Amino acid sequence: MTIVRTHKLFAASMAVLALIPLTACNNTGKAAATPANFTIGINNHYLDHSECLFTDTRFPFETSDAEKTKQLDALVKNLLLEKSVETAIHVSRYTVAPAGTRYAPRFCYGHREVTSIDSFTPVAVANGFKETTITYSYTMKEVPVWAESKDVQAAFPAMAHAITSQATDKITLAQSPLGWQVPD
Repeated sequence: MTIVRTHKLFAASMAVLALIPLTACNNTGKAAATPANFTIGINNHYLDHSECLFTDTRFPFETSDAEKTKQLDALVKNLLLEKSVETAIHVSRYTVAPAGTRYAPRFCYGHREVTSIDSFTPVAVANGFKETTITYSYTMKEVPVWAESKDVQAAFPAMAHAITSQATDKITLAQSPLGWQVPD
C-alpha cells in the first residue's frame, strides 16, 4: 500500500514539474510584445492626449483670414465662441462664450481608443529601450455634442473624419517595467 501511495505522489510531482517550464516560458506579463499589451499602452497614452482643433490659438483671437473666420464662425454658431467685428480694420474678434470655457482654448473633441492592432515591427533596441512601431486602427471616444454638429464638421473636415469613421495610424512604443509606453 505504501508503494502505491509513493508511486502516485511521485507521478503527481512529476506532472507539476513538467508544467514549470511551460509557465516559465509563457511571457504574458505587461512587458510581452502582444497586441493586448500594445493596446493597453496606446489607450493609456491617449487618455491623457486628446485630439483638439487648435494647438497654439489663444483667446481673445483676431483674424481677417477667410478660412479661419469660417472655422471660428462654426464655433460661434454652436455657442462656444462669441464674435465681434471691427469694421474699420476688417478684423473679426473671437472670445470664449460661457459654454465654451470647458473646451477653450484648444477645443478638444475626444481621444483615440484602439480597435485593433494591425501590425508591428520586430522589437529592437533603440535609445536604450526595446521598441516597436505599431500600426493600429482606432475610433474616437468621449466626443462632445458640439463636435457632432454638421456646421463644425464642415468647418473642420479632419475632425469630422476622425470622429465619424475608423482610422489607422502608427505609433512607437517602448518597453518599460510598467508595460509598453509611448516614449517622451
